[in-house]
Parts: sequence; C-alpha cells; structure tokens
Amino acid sequence: MEGKNPLRFTLGKQSSLAPERDREESDVDMDGVDPGVRLMYLANEGDLEGIKDLVNSDVDVNFRDIDGRTALHIASCQGLTQVVDLLLDHGAEIDPKDRWGSTPLADAIFYKNHDVIKLLEKRGAKPLMAPMHVTHAREVPEYEINPDELDFTNSVELTKGTFCVALWRGIQVAVKKLGEELVLHRRAFRDELALLQKIRHPNVVQFLGAVTQSSPMMIVTEYLPKGDFCAFLKRKGALKPIAAVRLALDIARGMNYLHENKPVPIIHRDLEPSNILRDDSGHLKVADFGISKLLTVKEEKPPSSLDNSWRYVAPEVFKNEEYDTKVDIFSFALILQEMIEGCPPFSAKQEHEVPSAYAAKERPPFRAPTKSYAHGLKELIQECWHENPAKRPTFRQILTRLDAIQNSIGHKRRWKVRPLKCFQNLEAMLKKDRSLSHRSSRSYSSI
Repeated sequence: MEGKNPLRFTLGKQSSLAPERDREESDVDMDGVDPGVRLMYLANEGDLEGIKDLVNSDVDVNFRDIDGRTALHIASCQGLTQVVDLLLDHGAEIDPKDRWGSTPLADAIFYKNHDVIKLLEKRGAKPLMAPMHVTHAREVPEYEINPDELDFTNSVELTKGTFCVALWRGIQVAVKKLGEELVLHRRAFRDELALLQKIRHPNVVQFLGAVTQSSPMMIVTEYLPKGDFCAFLKRKGALKPIAAVRLALDIARGMNYLHENKPVPIIHRDLEPSNILRDDSGHLKVADFGISKLLTVKEEKPPSSLDNSWRYVAPEVFKNEEYDTKVDIFSFALILQEMIEGCPPFSAKQEHEVPSAYAAKERPPFRAPTKSYAHGLKELIQECWHENPAKRPTFRQILTRLDAIQNSIGHKRRWKVRPLKCFQNLEAMLKKDRSLSHRSSRSYSSI
C-alpha cells in the first residue's frame, strides 16, 4: 500500500545535506496519518513492534516524504541500529537518495553513528560519489589527480588518521584523505582548491593536486621528509636568538604571502609548530592551510572547536567572536616565544585551561635570560599577542622588524669577532718579532 506524497517529515535529525533545516519537535497524533508517515515516525521513535506491525500490513517500507526521505534515512540519522536492521530485513532499499542526494549511509557518517555505518556497509551500502563529481570530462579541474597514480604500497602514516606518504609519478608526496562531510561545502571547497593551485612561494608547502572525482577525496602536497617544526623544537630545545629570528622570518614570509592574497586573504587559523614543515635546507614552510577557511576579513563566525592545539589559538576565536588575519599574528607570537623559551606556551597548564588564560589577558611568562630577548624581540612578541587584534602588527610589518633585529644581532656578533681576530693577529706579530730578535742576537754573538 503506497501513500501519496505527504507533508515534510520534520521530526528528529534532518538530512545530512540539509542540516540547517529547522526541526519542529512536537507531540504528533498519528491517528488518521498516512501509514508511510507513521512508519517514518515509528522509525524515529525506535518502535520495533510498531514497525513490524506496519510492514506486515502491506505498508511500503520504501515510502518517501516530500523530501525523498525514507524510514531508513530517519533510523540512520538517529543511530538506531536495530531499526535499520529490521527495515533492511523487510526489503528497504539500501542506498535511496533524498532530494539533496544524501543516502542513509551518508547520513550515518555525518552524524557519526558508527554502529549503523558498519551495519549498512556490511549489508552492501556504497559511499556517495565524490561531491565534486562532474558530468563532462571537460569540466574536470586541472589539478585533478587520477587516484590510480597514487601508490600506497609502502605508505607511511605521517600524522594519525590525517596525512600519509605515497608515491606519485616517481616522487614521494603527502596525501590527506578527506571525510564525507565535505559534501556539505563542495562549492567553497572547489573554489579553495582552484586558489591553492595558483599558490607559489618558497615558504609555503606546495599543493600538487587533488582527487575529487572519486571517493575518498584527497589533497596531495609536496612531501618534506625532515618533518614538522614541533618535533624539531622538542629535539633542539631553546634556540639562540639569531637562529630563532632566522626561522621566524621563514614563517613570516610564508604567512605574509597568504595574508596578502587577492582578492581575499588566506587565514590559516591553525598556525602552530606541527603545521610548519622543514625542507632539506633547514628552512621552514607553512603547511596544512589547504582546508583552512578562506575568508573575507571579518566575514564569518569561527567554528566552535578546532582539531589542532588550543595553545596557539587567539582568544577571539575561542570566544566565538569575529576575527581576521590577526589571529595568525597571535599564534606567530607564541611560536616565536617558544623558540626562545624551549617549551610550548603555558606548558605547565592543561590544554583546556589555556584558552581561558588568554581570554583573561594572561600570556606565557618570559623566563629566558634578558639577553635572549634583546634588540626588540620581547617588544615584538608582546605587540603580536596584544589583547586588541587591531593593535597587532601585520606580517609585512613583522618582516621589517625581524630584518632589523637580525641585522642588529649580526652586527653585534661581528664586533665580538673582530677584537678577537685583532688580538690573535697582534699576538702572532709579537711572536714573529720575538723570533726575529732572537735570531739577530744569535747572529751578533757568532761574530
């Protein structure tokens, strides 16, 4: 018995491709309601006995509401494994698509219902085609990489569940596999990849291409075997000021390039030592900005959480305030101080305690010797982590300051070396004179 298209089913969690739809939670009187809608309601409530009664009375188990959603979509969103199993046993289609193209498996993945995911995959559900799939070959983007060209035979995991090393066209590359949730932002993601394709800078990790026409989607970048800056700092500890300034210049050059991108700046937002990599020459490159937000300055609200460390995140992000490029300046200040101190910011505090400390205007203490912060280094750090983002300098201004500090430190070092060389030269001359005098006295005595 197949009912006519009813009104939209608005109870419970909505389609993963339309999460913004308002939910209308209310008590529902099922008397006189279409049996198909009743089935969706019972699936939402997890009423196994009621579902059995309905499907055994000839109700279409694949009934769809006006949005094309089925009872299996509803149960998958709610994470009701037993309901999913029951519906499949009674002939529910495994991969029906709603009006937005979402399947029960896609919904289960979006809402992180892992038991339902396992069950659907075991029963034959297939993942959605990549959200950026195109109809005509001419529409395939220039950066597209054929996944068959990526050799994962001897793949090495770089970061848990994120990056791994693969072989592509004879070279090692870093590959980041992307989750299905990007289907929600496919247009923004496509625009971002098109931009990444144009980015070229010696202090920015090079984007090589992406897999967007098949699942899983992947981002492919150059591979830097020397690893990330976080591991380097752990190994080296506190750096000498001249070394810290040299490396800070690398970071600032890369970030200045991203911030001065036209027509909109690229805001990293997750700038921290683990997202900075070292090349073969020991120089630094900014990395993992590829799926950071591309924002017009002060255009959007930040997310409520981040995958990376809160130790380097500006207070305006933590407080869910509007933000701009100055959030990266704040993070840069903490990284520069860490180079000199030899430990992460607020290392004595627990991770979850750090954001509230920043919001309360606390900053990591300066414990290194005063000479380590000479030539204006301390003042620069303090300006960069200023409470008021508008008073923080830009990376272009930071570059000017760092260049001056580097020249000042270098000039002081040269003055230290020159007197030593002069003393060594004078000592050599005196030795030579004494030697000549000794020879002359011997010559006269022999006459």
